[in-house]
Amino acid sequence: MLEKGQISGWQMVLMMHPTIMASGLILMPSITALYAKQDAWIAPIIASAIGYLNVLLVYQLNKRYPGMTIVEYSQRIVGRIPGKIVGLILIFFYVHANGTIIREYGEFIHSSFLFHTPMAAIIGSMLVVCAFAVRGGLEVIARCAQLVEMFLFISLVATFSLLIPDFSLSNLLPVMEHGPAPSLKGAVVSSSFYSYFLLLAFVLPHLSEGNKGMKWGLYAVHLAVPTFVMLDLVPLLLYGGITGSLTYPLISAIRYISIGEMFDHLEAVVMAIYVGGVFIKISVFFYAVVLGAAQWLGMSDYRPIVFPLALLLFSVSLWSVGSLQELSRYFATTRPFYALTVQTLIPVLLLAVALLRRQSRTSAVRAPP
Repeated sequence: MLEKGQISGWQMVLMMHPTIMASGLILMPSITALYAKQDAWIAPIIASAIGYLNVLLVYQLNKRYPGMTIVEYSQRIVGRIPGKIVGLILIFFYVHANGTIIREYGEFIHSSFLFHTPMAAIIGSMLVVCAFAVRGGLEVIARCAQLVEMFLFISLVATFSLLIPDFSLSNLLPVMEHGPAPSLKGAVVSSSFYSYFLLLAFVLPHLSEGNKGMKWGLYAVHLAVPTFVMLDLVPLLLYGGITGSLTYPLISAIRYISIGEMFDHLEAVVMAIYVGGVFIKISVFFYAVVLGAAQWLGMSDYRPIVFPLALLLFSVSLWSVGSLQELSRYFATTRPFYALTVQTLIPVLLLAVALLRRQSRTSAVRAPP
């Protein structure tokens, strides 16, 4: 086994929470509101079905092939060559997905705070820090997540509490004015975030409470759902129908805060929350890429390829999209179907084949001589 570390169930939950929702802090509220209007807050509730499904799929596969990641047991299920192809698809997907996440981070920091800092410097500095975390192993990432999550949760709740006096519930009315269709369209966008629970396939083999993987995975989804609802609700309660036209609705909402001379210009708080959360997100995706690539290549240690793959991620992040507008369009149109195909359809097919093979073996054993 390449990874020797073990993490607790609670550490897994705290690690997966920012992994799922960190980038949703920035672009998701506007994209969801673009489709679902005032019903945008309903979309993540509907989309959570994908999160629960992915946790179930990963747990069932892990139970049948304990101690293995999806890159390893896919070869057991469908054979060596097809399994290698599945593993390569997953590795390519997470390289590309992480590249777009890193680019989103770079675009946000560059356009909102560090206007004169080169994009390459913003992205490169984050990747170096994440590379050292990944090189330290899963336990290091999990401990970082414990620290980040505490600050993230307190900051989000405290900051949003200051906005409560300016909320207008009438912005949410009428509920489902045009039926369920807008909410379902918004749910398709939100589902891509929940599909990332497939990353548990790289984590569950190293869970100290392996027999409770399903329980802790469900807790992670339970925590993600109200967070996404809150991220959609806050700008809607403030801006109503114009939320979908804002590039960064939550930044606009935080800039709305002004209480005397003590609480003003708190967008730096959002930056701190986002940077901490995206550090964990990039690290977990990066870890999946490194571990999966090392297993695919049959290596005995994944650490030698951490920095070469960091350079690959750096290149992908700069070349994958040309602008923030192109990135937003990709998140709103292509990514949901791309993410669901790779992260939900593939494990569904793997589990189906595993069950059929097991049934065939059982039938063969019971067949009369």
